[in-house]
Amino acid sequence: MTALAAALPRRRSARARRSLLAPRPIGAAVLTTVTVFLLSSLLTFALGALSDANPGAAVLGETATPADIARMNHAFGLDRPLVVQYVTWLGHALTGDLGRSWFTTLPVADSVFQALPVDLSIAGLALLIAVLLGAAGGIAAAYSNGGRLDRAITAVCSVLGTLPAFVVAIGLIAVVSVKLGWLPSGGYTAFGDDPVQWLRFAALPAFALSLDAAANVARQLRASLVGELRANYVTGAAMRGLSARRVLFGHVLRNAAGPALTVLGMSVPMLIGGAVVTERIFNLPGIAQLSLQAAQQHDVPVIQGTLLVTVAVVLLANIAINAGLLALNPAARRGRSQRAGAQDATPGLSTDAAPGPATNAIPGSVPGGAA
Repeated sequence: MTALAAALPRRRSARARRSLLAPRPIGAAVLTTVTVFLLSSLLTFALGALSDANPGAAVLGETATPADIARMNHAFGLDRPLVVQYVTWLGHALTGDLGRSWFTTLPVADSVFQALPVDLSIAGLALLIAVLLGAAGGIAAAYSNGGRLDRAITAVCSVLGTLPAFVVAIGLIAVVSVKLGWLPSGGYTAFGDDPVQWLRFAALPAFALSLDAAANVARQLRASLVGELRANYVTGAAMRGLSARRVLFGHVLRNAAGPALTVLGMSVPMLIGGAVVTERIFNLPGIAQLSLQAAQQHDVPVIQGTLLVTVAVVLLANIAINAGLLALNPAARRGRSQRAGAQDATPGLSTDAAPGPATNAIPGSVPGGAA
């Protein structure tokens, strides 16, 4: 009792330090995100500013006089110093004003945010398919570790990981749309207009984009689960009579999902990059098609707006992945605090709320206090 009483103040002190240090990973992620966003915005602006595109010459045509071109450049603010142009452009962009198209004079934000829901809805469906297929494949392969099912799933994932999205898209159109006639080969309907039609149009492009991410998730989840299933706390939970489903979904999957979730977050830029090809194949009015049309016309404000919004979407997805990792594994946000409180911790007295291999000092116990 004396040792326990002496340990309690130290445990409270270590817990207080952990609570103070817990928000730091999120704060560091936000700081990194802001830094990357500013650098990306600078590069995006520089690509347009240093290009040879001239709105006066492009809009007015070959008959334009130097005076006409000068008036047009002044109207777009291109006769000001580059630093002033960048600060003005970024300040307006942060308030939702991405400028106006050189050719249509329509607000760039209206065009971008009209096309963005197409990509977000298809990317969201692709991520959902990747999670379902990857989780099912990873769990099945891990439970059949070394067996025929494990080898089959590993082989399929290896093949899917090498197939470009456009190859899969063409194959799906040839089989599902042309030969079987189950789904349309192109077009788009907004989800708010008709959810059923939206799903019919979005199924094939989302499935084509999801296969590579699903293969990566399955491989990472399988590797993590194989290690977790051999941990002591799994044996202890089985000895206490807990069902395999409860152990898997209550403890093991939570500990093993971190690497798979990280891979899923890394797939977001690939999904957006793959949308450039899939939108062309499936005739989708997304942000990639808007960028291609603007690039063909040398419409710099539209190109800058689409790039900036795309970067913002990717960075927000990374923040969401970091938040998901912290939610799955609270010990991750205490990485620094564990080193700070290591000398104050009392052996056998763990305050971790999340189960994990590090809490398996007592054979037969179930991490996280599960009964």
